[in-house]
Amino acid sequence: MASKKPVEDPVKICKWDGIAVKNALDDGIRSILINALPYTEDVSLLDGRLFICATAVAVAMFALLWDFLYPFPLSRPVLIFCVGTYFFLMVVFTLYTTYKIKGIFGVFIQKDPAGLDPDCRWEASSNMKKFDDMYELTLTFSDGNMKRLESSLNTSVGAFFDENGVLCMDLLQDAVLKLHGSIENDKKEL
Repeated sequence: MASKKPVEDPVKICKWDGIAVKNALDDGIRSILINALPYTEDVSLLDGRLFICATAVAVAMFALLWDFLYPFPLSRPVLIFCVGTYFFLMVVFTLYTTYKIKGIFGVFIQKDPAGLDPDCRWEASSNMKKFDDMYELTLTFSDGNMKRLESSLNTSVGAFFDENGVLCMDLLQDAVLKLHGSIENDKKEL
């Protein structure tokens, strides 16, 4: 008996919630790049974020445990160290998300079929200003030889949602694959 892919329910959101609209589009684009193209997702950016946060939580839990075992006057130097470390880790986290991640919601690896060249990397990032209907999608291609290509799409979110707030995946897929194809054409010219 052949197994079928599970049919996904259409994504329905409140059209007036800008964050929900942006997240629905980001998730849709991520699923298109994984399912329609032969790419694998690289979660190293997410892992870095989780590592910084887990370390900060571990420091806070250590401070809590130390203060429980050795009440306040004895635990003062350890608490000062833990609070300073937590503050430092939150600064590192803020810098990491601001300058390293910069709106990137997906990193995808394109393996070389022959296995001779380094893997190519695709990054998908988006931007949508508050109280604005314009959604900016940027696809960035970088091969293993430090060559980078970038292409952007700036369009209204109304182009991808119907009047009931349902995401039209076929329209989104057409736009994403067209943007991807423009980078593929530019790759051939390199």
